[in-house]
Amino acid sequence: MHPGVGLTRRQAIQAGAIGLLGLGMNHLSALQSLAGATGAKSAKAKSVIYIFLSGGLAQHESFDMKPDAPDNIRGEFKPIRTATPGTHICEHLPMLAQRSDKYALVRSLTHESNEHSQAHHIMLTGRSEIPIGFDPSKPKNTDWPSIASLAAASLKPVNNLPPALVLPDKIVHRTGRTIPGQFGGMMGTRADPWFLEMSPYHPIHYGAYPQYLFHHETGLQKDDGLRFQAPYLSLPEGLTLDRVASRVGLRDQLEKQVAAYDKLAGDEQLDRHRELAISLLTDPKTREAFSLDRADPKSLDRYGRNSFGWSLLMARRLITSGVKLVQVNLGNNEAWDTHQNAFPNLKNFLLPPMDQAVSALLDDLSASGELDETLIVMAGEFGRTPKISTLPKAKGAGRDHWGAVQSVLLAGGGVRGGAVVGSSDKIGGHPASDPQRPENLASTIYNALGISREATWQDFGGRPHYLYQGEPIKGLV
Repeated sequence: MHPGVGLTRRQAIQAGAIGLLGLGMNHLSALQSLAGATGAKSAKAKSVIYIFLSGGLAQHESFDMKPDAPDNIRGEFKPIRTATPGTHICEHLPMLAQRSDKYALVRSLTHESNEHSQAHHIMLTGRSEIPIGFDPSKPKNTDWPSIASLAAASLKPVNNLPPALVLPDKIVHRTGRTIPGQFGGMMGTRADPWFLEMSPYHPIHYGAYPQYLFHHETGLQKDDGLRFQAPYLSLPEGLTLDRVASRVGLRDQLEKQVAAYDKLAGDEQLDRHRELAISLLTDPKTREAFSLDRADPKSLDRYGRNSFGWSLLMARRLITSGVKLVQVNLGNNEAWDTHQNAFPNLKNFLLPPMDQAVSALLDDLSASGELDETLIVMAGEFGRTPKISTLPKAKGAGRDHWGAVQSVLLAGGGVRGGAVVGSSDKIGGHPASDPQRPENLASTIYNALGISREATWQDFGGRPHYLYQGEPIKGLV
């Protein structure tokens, strides 16, 4: 449900039902369903992990370095060779450099917005056009539906799990406003993706806590109790399956009491909530997908014992368990918004845990044979300015917002390892060849999921819209 929108009578009953089942209210959003699955006729049984770097990854400090540019453009970091001859990336991504044969780079993704909320909306919905009535301060039902919402509405659930979900948190600005573009938008709140909210919001903490917790201005932050909390889906102590059935019966009685006031709410949707909530509690395989408690300690070490590592390990387990699309928000509170102290913060707090966690994910999926059937996409809402700048009163230099070009990493799902699609100009400011749009990236995701090119979705007025607004990126396979 969007912030600022009051609970309907039906939603209140849903919340009460979950409470009756014994689940904590902190996991309510993880059980709010959302998707009227229609099913893709030509599903290829493939999955997608969309890693989103909220704040905007600097292309110069990652995958499109410009060592021959002037000092005020090239920055402090040096390029290093990768396993792909002729391809160089940042020295602070050594593990990904060793694995360049497993991924491709698109160095020419471009759109027109330099504003966080608009750019988030663009990259999370795959639509460059800003909708009429757009409000950067809050989500609205006039927004375009998110990629995750559209995927969920187009695919059937597997193993009692939703087709698409987002973890470990919603993207929330430090001021407390929730960023638009993450929700069902014109499809309604029932099309909102599942949010597994495992990472607590804090207005002045950033990065992969606990080891890499930092603040953009002051650097290293002390861990003051932030905890990564996977959903607890086992039955509470003393609550048996018989008692669950009893509580379901009690909830049914509560529903009947408000039925006269709520005939238009849609009983089928509530039935789906009920069935899924019970299955999550009673199916051991389903519960296992949501738990890191039993994860191999060696896997935890390889991914990193921090919120970045935990999030990608969780995503890997969920994909294996049957979720078709997992969006992983790596970096709370626009952590990659490196306006100031960019070089020490990237070097010490942001690039190392991302490098480790993404590399571990590539290794795991490759070793199990799942990489061929799992597309990994890593992008932010925009890139950063070619020219380095220093904010007033800032202690160190950084780069500002730049929608004109960013670098995107793609791996698996048939992507040709070592490929480089497109290029930026000499200063990394604009595409120099083969420009790609967010619509192309979204189409690449839908295509990997086996969603038909003719697939449509309906807005509140019953008007149909095509999912595909572009062509899948060429040159990746």
